[in-house]
Amino acid sequence: MRIAIDKDVCIGAGQCALTAPNVFTQDDEGFSQLLPGREDGGGDPLVREAARSCPVGAITVSENAGPQGSEDTPTDLRTLPRT
Repeated sequence: MRIAIDKDVCIGAGQCALTAPNVFTQDDEGFSQLLPGREDGGGDPLVREAARSCPVGAITVSENAGPQGSEDTPTDLRTLPRT
């Protein structure tokens, strides 16, 4: 799993940091950022929920699509059902 935050889209709502505080935080200006070493989500089960909670869709979670060396496939989490 890979997580990316589009800094040009983020409005600093902070929903990601509230939902998955072990993965996301906010910088000094209030915009979302990943905690160091958490680019892969650290196995946190709330990563997808945090991405879904972003009101502007600034967070992208990519899953490995297949065998080693294959491309990552982005998942539009806004279309997935909430659990």
